[in-house]
Amino acid sequence: MSANKGWWVPPEGEDSVSEKFLRKTRDSPLVPIGLGGCLLVAAYRIYRLKARGSTKMSIHLIHTRVAAEGCAVGAVYTMYRDYSKRTAQDTGEK
Repeated sequence: MSANKGWWVPPEGEDSVSEKFLRKTRDSPLVPIGLGGCLLVAAYRIYRLKARGSTKMSIHLIHTRVAAEGCAVGAVYTMYRDYSKRTAQDTGEK
């Protein structure tokens, strides 16, 4: 047993968590961007929750959800557009 029992060490031949994350980020860079956008929108709306004035809570939550979904839909659309371009280039080369 090692002295650092709380630290997880991957077995030989496996990547660490940070290496896996970086590899997957390189494969599809829009996923972390979309997630980051959703988190930013949610954080901003939570911050603005204090200064919502007379707006009902349900309206505030609906606006927050729509803004977060907009970030995710934009990322998915961009991924689809890139994928369709890539498949069109692959079929054109064959």
